[in-house]
Amino acid sequence: MIPIMLYLLYGPDEFSIGQQLARLREQLPPDVRDFNLVALDGRKLKLDELAQACEAQPFLAERRMVIVSDALKHSKAGKERDDLRDYLGRVPPACNLIFVERGEVDKRNAIFTYLKKHADVREFAPLQGADLLRWLRERASGMGAKLDNQTAQHLVDYAGNDSRTLINELGKVATYVGRDGQITPAVINLLVADEHEHNLFAFIDDLSQRKRSAALQGVRALLAEGQATTYILYMLMRQVRILLSVQELAARRMRADDIASELKQKPFVVRKSLEQIRNFEQHELERMHDRLLETDRAIKTGQLQPEVALELFVVDVCGGKL
Repeated sequence: MIPIMLYLLYGPDEFSIGQQLARLREQLPPDVRDFNLVALDGRKLKLDELAQACEAQPFLAERRMVIVSDALKHSKAGKERDDLRDYLGRVPPACNLIFVERGEVDKRNAIFTYLKKHADVREFAPLQGADLLRWLRERASGMGAKLDNQTAQHLVDYAGNDSRTLINELGKVATYVGRDGQITPAVINLLVADEHEHNLFAFIDDLSQRKRSAALQGVRALLAEGQATTYILYMLMRQVRILLSVQELAARRMRADDIASELKQKPFVVRKSLEQIRNFEQHELERMHDRLLETDRAIKTGQLQPEVALELFVVDVCGGKL
């Protein structure tokens, strides 16, 4: 008798989940794969729809496959969830039923509890540390490029540890360096790093160290990029809010990576922020934020020209007038 095959693939690493799904799909004969593969949206799943998909006969193949996305988190507790759980024991032997949950899963869910006992359950968490760097080196090699540990870490600092984002960025730099080319930090800076973000950090660095001349040059450089003054002010206010949040979480002795995860920021942004908050007291950051709001109002009401308003802000911060 052909065994019933139930799967649960879950976790935040969507790229790895997608790879595992591709491997499972390859179990179906290529020439009739499309006839034996059904994908259902778990957000609006009806039990009769699932039963119809699972109980259809395979077409010129031994098995068929049904993939259900995000059913666990969207199934209603009570009869609906219980009926779905009970049906799992009646799935025809010739059907592979695969549940895919992107993100975390409530492990108290009745369906999860059943699948934990009767299915092939795999969690896909983002790789970290040495495992992530090794994975990146292997991926780079598969793309025909060379990548050392230090540069791999540099890429992670800028792009974070989301595997899909990393693969996209790695593909970009591998194409740039060419076959057997060496990926370097300079290439990462050129192709992955946000130059506007870099200029913003440099400007905040100069402000934090009260380097008036350099900070004035920095604000002029931001204006020279062609960005609207309102956008520059928005980005400055956003960065000040990040500094305040990082300052609060660092006071709780949270690690940089944990802060990045909590704030949903790139590790590079958090590490730079940790350096910058050493030069600011909390009340200074709060006053900076208020001063930026005042600057925005002064520009919008025509009281000050944009360039003059931003330069006055720099002079006040560097002169300790906040």
